[in-house]
Amino acid sequence: MSPRPRKVSDSQLFAAAHSVMSRVGPRELTLGVIAREAGVTAAVLVQRFGSKRGLLLALSAKYSDGAGEFIQGLAKQHASPLAALRAYADCMAGLAASPAALARSLAYLQIDMTDPDFRRLLVKQARATRAGLRRLVEAAWEAGELDRSARPAQLARTIETVLSGSMITWGFYREGNAARWMRADLDAVLGPWLRKRRGRASGR
Repeated sequence: MSPRPRKVSDSQLFAAAHSVMSRVGPRELTLGVIAREAGVTAAVLVQRFGSKRGLLLALSAKYSDGAGEFIQGLAKQHASPLAALRAYADCMAGLAASPAALARSLAYLQIDMTDPDFRRLLVKQARATRAGLRRLVEAAWEAGELDRSARPAQLARTIETVLSGSMITWGFYREGNAARWMRADLDAVLGPWLRKRRGRASGR
């Protein structure tokens, strides 16, 4: 049995918590399970965060603070802003990698929406996400990927809304995988504003 590390960073504990949350729902999530995943004792988590709720709040705070940076990272990885938007959709689809994964994601979302402290962080994350999507849309507009008549702020809001709803409706129908389902809905939203498509239509 390998010795436990003397010091474990918050990032390592968050990674362990996230890994466990990807496999179990809120009811099955315990400090003991997270501690085993991280290779520490539950007492370490209690000393660091006070309780399971404290740990989850700290994890939520990390996600809310990093939402904008995450989208910026996608923009740097793709030469095309629209490609970055589609990559964001793919990342979001990871929450629905299977029907069971989607059910777990919605169970945690229920906590985020009903607990005032979690909801405050959820709203912060959502606002940062929408701002990041707007920057991608603006970049696509400036790069000539989108028609000049497109309104970036409204289109970003529509993309945010459609992707959230798309993930849930995939859970209803379960046709193909969530990534393809959500990509199709994103492309339907972007379709009328694509510069090349509108150019072909006007040339008929």
